[in-house]
Amino acid sequence: MVKVAIAGGSGVLGRSLVDVLANQSKHEGIILTRKASDVELGLPSFVVNYDDVASLTKFLDENKVDTIISAFGINKTSLSRSQNNLIKAADASSVTQRFIPSSFAIKYPEDGPAILPLLQSYFDSIEMLRNSGLEWAVVHNGTFLDYFFPPSGIKTYYNHGTLVVDMLNNSAAIPGTGDEVLAFTYTFDVAKFVIAAVDLESWPTELRIIGTRLTFNELIELAEKAKGKKFTVTYDNLDKLRRFEISELPGHEKDYPKFPKEVLLPFLSIFERWMAEGHGDLEYRGSLNEMFPDIETLTAQELMEVYWKVG
Repeated sequence: MVKVAIAGGSGVLGRSLVDVLANQSKHEGIILTRKASDVELGLPSFVVNYDDVASLTKFLDENKVDTIISAFGINKTSLSRSQNNLIKAADASSVTQRFIPSSFAIKYPEDGPAILPLLQSYFDSIEMLRNSGLEWAVVHNGTFLDYFFPPSGIKTYYNHGTLVVDMLNNSAAIPGTGDEVLAFTYTFDVAKFVIAAVDLESWPTELRIIGTRLTFNELIELAEKAKGKKFTVTYDNLDKLRRFEISELPGHEKDYPKFPKEVLLPFLSIFERWMAEGHGDLEYRGSLNEMFPDIETLTAQELMEVYWKVG
């Protein structure tokens, strides 16, 4: 048994990780947080100062934290300051051995920061880990399947916007040809595999998790069959995506109060471009699915047939 600390445990993936960690008995879990909260998350929470590396190191040593899983969002200073200081503290700790940085997405292209500067902190964190004495691994799980969930019926902490397929409005704006194979994984399945990976004697530097692999054209076919509705489908070619443009969907409108249209659509175009360029797929061989074959995943087929089926 080792002690596992979840940093960012109140976020989307963080809460899923906390739930899974709290419901197993092999390892002890705690949450690292910037400020105290009255919300009961299922594991003991500890307030830490991410700006103070020395105090972080002391905390890790005193609490005998073996493994850190970072689930910060990629925004503001969450990676450039908080995560990087946590890496420094973990490396200086006499107890902490392992570190998973915040990623939980597609395998970002190395030139990604050129069009999405926020990613520079992500790559900086990986470089810090590479130069540390820690054992570390980046988690790649493709795109969250949660984007296509119904409003209720499946547990998720992901209050997502609309991405490519607008299930409620029976429409889609597909990047590329729609025949590019992509990996999609449910957030709780990601959490199950990540916590299971703590049991591994050693880690590769990439932990791959695959809920299901299929194309957007195949996903639309499944959705149409389940809902008994024909979807309105448009295709955004790579030239359009590289101009930071995508076709607007009805579901985007509800996201505009939080992210204005002129910000949201260009932002989404970056990820959709990477999907169309082939960065959204993952190889099964050597994946955590192969290492832990008893862990079942929610597939896109099951999502549509069970949770969207009409009649």
